[in-house]
Amino acid sequence: MTDEKLDQILKQALAPEISDREIRIQKRRKDKMKRFGKIGKGAAAAAAAAVIGTLGLGYFNPVLAAKIPLIGKIFEKVEDDATYSGNYTDKKTVLTKEDHTGKPDTSDYSVSDQGITLTASEVYCDGYSIFLTVNIESEDADFTHIPRHYTGMKASDNRTAAGFYIDGTWSVDGSSPEWIVNTFDGEVIDSHTFAGMLKIDLARKHAGSGELRLNVSGLGYDDDRMLDAEEISASHRMDGSWNIDIPFEVNETDVKTIEVGEKKGNFTLEDVVVSPYQVIVHTTTPGAQRELTDDRREKLLSKDPDMTDAEMFELL
Repeated sequence: MTDEKLDQILKQALAPEISDREIRIQKRRKDKMKRFGKIGKGAAAAAAAAVIGTLGLGYFNPVLAAKIPLIGKIFEKVEDDATYSGNYTDKKTVLTKEDHTGKPDTSDYSVSDQGITLTASEVYCDGYSIFLTVNIESEDADFTHIPRHYTGMKASDNRTAAGFYIDGTWSVDGSSPEWIVNTFDGEVIDSHTFAGMLKIDLARKHAGSGELRLNVSGLGYDDDRMLDAEEISASHRMDGSWNIDIPFEVNETDVKTIEVGEKKGNFTLEDVVVSPYQVIVHTTTPGAQRELTDDRREKLLSKDPDMTDAEMFELL
């Protein structure tokens, strides 16, 4: 399939009222990815690009910044600069309830350890990915030196966000745990507060409602004062336990699927899914059966002790 044909499919999915510049296929961050596990077990983390500047209102007036109502409005704060940008206002679900005074109560979605409080704020799911916002607070930290990394398709987009590393696993409705492989894209609000967004890709399409389980075992961030060091990845790292359950509802508003079914060689382009914040291309190709070696069996059993050989062969 030619690039021109794919463009036509995307334009059909996005509708003619959407301009060409909004037809984006998001890619993973350009920065060099390193294993967070070099410092401690975990998911991939980026060596942040040195784009130093004023990261937030809190730099000038921490007291004023502290009064900004973040919980329930983090998407609005970070959605323009995050990797998967867009207007989440009408599609998000706010993860709060009101207390007896009418103020937001986040107790069900907030957990603290090692002096750090992680609070889930809002969630959106298009059936293929879960987009989650969080607020991270630490009285003993200084987040003002977290550098920003590029999140646009190119530097001229002038789009950057601060990054906060996260280590651990996630699962949905009791599924086998998967490593968290992305970082929080967001903003430093003040010395002790970071607000960001995480995207988690589901293994298969989800429908209806569900519950996301986050088992966070490490948090970390880079320091712009250490940019000349050989290794700055997660130069500030905290090990701990931040476990939280997050309910979500699949919102299929504005999610479109374009059936294609075109084959070239061994590859078949099955369909293209366009949701408000991402484009997903589903392809299939014949695969060769890999050998179930002792090392592979041990690795698979470490993730799921009850996995059968048949299930292992299916994964391989």
